[in-house]
This record gives sequence, C-alpha cells and structure tokens, in this order.
Amino acid sequence: MSDSFVVALSGGLDSTTLLAILFDQSFHQSDSIRCVGFEYGSKHNKYEIESAKKIAKHYDVEYSLIDLRNVGKLLKSNLLLSGGEIPEGHYNDATMSQTVVPGRNLMFASILAGYAESIGFNRIALGVHKGDHEIYPDCRKEFVKALDSCIYLSTDKSVEVYTPLIDMDKIEIVQEGLDLEVPYHLTRTCYKDQERSCGVCGSCVERLEAFKLNNVKDPIEYE
Repeated sequence: MSDSFVVALSGGLDSTTLLAILFDQSFHQSDSIRCVGFEYGSKHNKYEIESAKKIAKHYDVEYSLIDLRNVGKLLKSNLLLSGGEIPEGHYNDATMSQTVVPGRNLMFASILAGYAESIGFNRIALGVHKGDHEIYPDCRKEFVKALDSCIYLSTDKSVEVYTPLIDMDKIEIVQEGLDLEVPYHLTRTCYKDQERSCGVCGSCVERLEAFKLNNVKDPIEYE
C-alpha cells in the first residue's frame, strides 16, 4: 500500500512547509493527500483559516474545516478569544506557556486519525518541530512517540503519525521551505486578532528571525 496522508494544515509556516515536503517526496499521487483545519476559537483562527484555504488551493488539495469552537470554550489559554493578551517579544517559559492550548494536538490527531481510517488513508501528518519541544507538551518527542503508538493501536487499519519537522527548528524549516519554493506569502503566523501581522508577538518574532537568518526578506506585510 502506498502512503496517503491526512495533514493538519493551519495556514501557518510549519504546516505549509510540511505540505510542501510531502509533495517533494512524491507522496502526492492520485489524491493521496487531504488537508484538515480546525476552528477552535483562537484569536487568529479566522486569519489562518483564510491562509489555509489559499494554500490548499495553491497545492490543489482537498481542504476540510472542523468546527471545534464549543470545545474551545472549555479550555483556558491566552491564545483563545476568551483568554488574556497575547504576550510580546521573544518566547520564554512564562510567555510561551500562556499560549498553550491544553490537549490541542492530541485532540487534532485523534480527529485526523479517525478521518484517515474512514477514507482508507494510512498516515496523519503534523507540523510539530524542535523549536516547540521545551514548552508545548504536545510537541515533545516523547508525546509524538506515544501518540504514534496510541493512534496505531486505536485504528483498525493501523494509521501512523508522520512528523518530518520533529528535529528541525524554525530557521531550518524556513531554509527547507525556501528550497521547496513554499508560498510563504500566503501563510499566517501572528497570534493576534488583527488582519495584518503584528511583528511583535513571540510567533512573529520567531518567524522574522528565521527569515533574517536565511538572508531572505519575509514576504508578508507587518504593522
């Protein structure tokens, strides 16, 4: 059986690079990739969803949006519309933990796996990476390893988890994406609830530095 993937596509830099990697590895054959986004009540959801739709169109892949806003109401995080202010400046333990959404990747992966098995696909793909390991508990290697076992055991046809960015930091991800001609101008990274990216939240700062260290100007506009 050839590999087929259900991809978590947020519209951000990481998941878009992930999608490009799948194309580069020649996995996209006869509709072997489906993309899924999640509306869970984050401050930036409406902007990243629009980006995800444009990216899916660019790669000519099917995109489905799952409404989890009622689930989001049960969770606490500054990333959510119900939470406090998005912290600014470089990430550190205190500021990064404020944007943790409890159980997010576990919830997303479970839905992706159910969808994958339902349509006869054998893998789900997540854009978790090394830069998030220290703070986001559901981006750690230990979590991904356990998740892979859990998904494999909980699906009748043994769906597996694919995370090709797991050993890459943001700088390396951008470098890889530039080589693959990823349409970064379509992506959304900013965590704030505003149309134009702020350039000062931790997510924006990390993105800007990644492009700078690759000697390339970030193609999106900032305030």
